[in-house]
Amino acid sequence: MNKTLRALLTGAALSITASTAFAAECIAPANPGGGWDFTCRQVGKLLYDLGQVDSPVQVTNMAGAGGGLAFAHVVAERATDAELIVAASSATTTRLAQQAYGDASADQVRWVGAIGADPGVIVVAADSPMQSLDDMVNAIKADPGSVAFAGGSAAGGFDHMKPLMVLQAGGFSDITQVKYIGVDGGADAITQTVGGFTQAMTGDMSEIVGFLESGEVRALAVLTEERVPGFEDIPTAMEQGYDVVAVNWRGFYVPHDISDEEFDAWAAKIQAVADSPEWAETMAANGLAPFTKVGGDFQGWVDQVIADTEALSREIGVIQ
Repeated sequence: MNKTLRALLTGAALSITASTAFAAECIAPANPGGGWDFTCRQVGKLLYDLGQVDSPVQVTNMAGAGGGLAFAHVVAERATDAELIVAASSATTTRLAQQAYGDASADQVRWVGAIGADPGVIVVAADSPMQSLDDMVNAIKADPGSVAFAGGSAAGGFDHMKPLMVLQAGGFSDITQVKYIGVDGGADAITQTVGGFTQAMTGDMSEIVGFLESGEVRALAVLTEERVPGFEDIPTAMEQGYDVVAVNWRGFYVPHDISDEEFDAWAAKIQAVADSPEWAETMAANGLAPFTKVGGDFQGWVDQVIADTEALSREIGVIQ
């Protein structure tokens, strides 16, 4: 644990008071109102409503270091706490892969389940000559500088990674030559593309819905295993021959030293929420697509995602 996280953790320990009145606790590694807070509160409510826990789930907001404070707290202070889950997302695993949490590593916790996701997309302006991922990949193979991408994350972030994964799956290896412009959010990225400043936008489905409906952009692919309900006209990358799934998943990790039985019990509880009509309604109301992986299936998937992200991050120079 690096010095910055130690200092933050010490301050948090003084300001956070645990309650014994709840059977389970969910840490949201951010202030109220964000995606991690949403995950804790919505899933926590359904865990109780569906009878998966005996008492309402306590939600603790622990903002700091982009999720690093909560991660350090769990590793150092809560490693055996079987009543604790922590909200996580693609941002969590990307930061771990890129060593953004100092010397912390993903194997210091256990990854118990993903429950819904904001699907990754690659879009172009409505008048773009590119009609498919093949068109995009072939254009870049012919001239790597001919297609620039705009995205809402900084260089090296998750939006940047999405087209690079597609290009690698398509046999293009010189990814450092691919142009990427990080801007302030998905709407700005789409504006860059519609205005002709970039040739494509990389982001999440929730960022492009309004622009799809207005006809300003066309989606070349959604980066999910199956087509997204409500957007069945958008093909997946996989069905176009590119074995890439890149979604901003919503899910949880748990402390490393809980027993296998306790881990499996949490996986079963998360699966029960995922299977409920109440969660389907919550996803539809908040622009999430089905994406459920629990227990060992999710753990193995996360391990592979982190390995791939680390390798790609090294290749583009984000980490050494």
